[in-house]
Amino acid sequence: MHFILKMTTIDDIKSAVSNELQRFEAFYKDALHSDNFLLDKIGRYTLKHKGKQLRPLFVFLSAKCFGEVNESTYRAATFIELLHSATLIHDDVVDDAAERRGFASINAMYKNKIAVLAGDYLLSKGMMIALENRDYQMLDMISETVRNMSEGEIFQLEKAKKFDISEENYYQIIEKKTAALIASCCAIGAVSAGATPEQVEAVRSFGINAGIAFQIRDDIFDYQPFNHSGKGFGNDIREHKMTLPLIHLLKNSSAIERTLIISKIRLSGKKNSTINDIISIANEKNSLQYCEEKMNFFAQQAENQLNIIVDSNAKEALKKLLYYCIKREI
Repeated sequence: MHFILKMTTIDDIKSAVSNELQRFEAFYKDALHSDNFLLDKIGRYTLKHKGKQLRPLFVFLSAKCFGEVNESTYRAATFIELLHSATLIHDDVVDDAAERRGFASINAMYKNKIAVLAGDYLLSKGMMIALENRDYQMLDMISETVRNMSEGEIFQLEKAKKFDISEENYYQIIEKKTAALIASCCAIGAVSAGATPEQVEAVRSFGINAGIAFQIRDDIFDYQPFNHSGKGFGNDIREHKMTLPLIHLLKNSSAIERTLIISKIRLSGKKNSTINDIISIANEKNSLQYCEEKMNFFAQQAENQLNIIVDSNAKEALKKLLYYCIKREI
């Protein structure tokens, strides 16, 4: 692989678009504002506990690879972040999660009904921004992304009941659930800067592969009790999620071993002792090593897609962001 060997911090990467990100904050803050007291309170809480804002970063860096960041780029980044925030709120409702990034989740604070409506509100705000500015191509691209994300989530829930997700199914799911949004970030950013269809397709493919690698990294974290990601561990096992480590583990187990593992997860998957046992077996079967290899493969595929782009600080920062996504906090 051709990744930069020295670990890059997220602040180093952000420095390539520091002015743009600073202005984006004002766009996003304005989009979260509501005349309704409770919705405005939730919006301010969401802003206060925002994450690293990797998705707007993908938007801005992709745009700067082909031209200058403009008003359309800011609207795209705002829409994407609103969508991402809405998705996280809805995910916490589905997972009955009490925390998000170490802080109380919206559903834990205001109950599920308000949380669902708040997520819907954020999504509608993004759609209104696009419609008011006649950003029809942006709206079309993000609408397709929302459809993909919903299909991926439902497909995963459907398959999880039977523990019969194949590795091919897994890639289909995470391409829709996670990678589609990152691909949309890259494509919309490129479109806003006037990139050609060929260039847009290249960064979209970059986003797909980067997103798959990103999700595999998250899946690996769940099987690492001493990871420093802040994500905890064992949650996928508790929720009976068929992620790549478990898929590899079951595939490389005998019929008897497979039956015992599935039974253990179904009957006592919420117990720490069971989670530790599953993680131990996964290490014995080299499942995490296999996941690392697959993650690096998709990351390399992503990097290859950038060959069409002329060398620039933005392109270098985009490569660093890819590297950061697969090497963060390990």
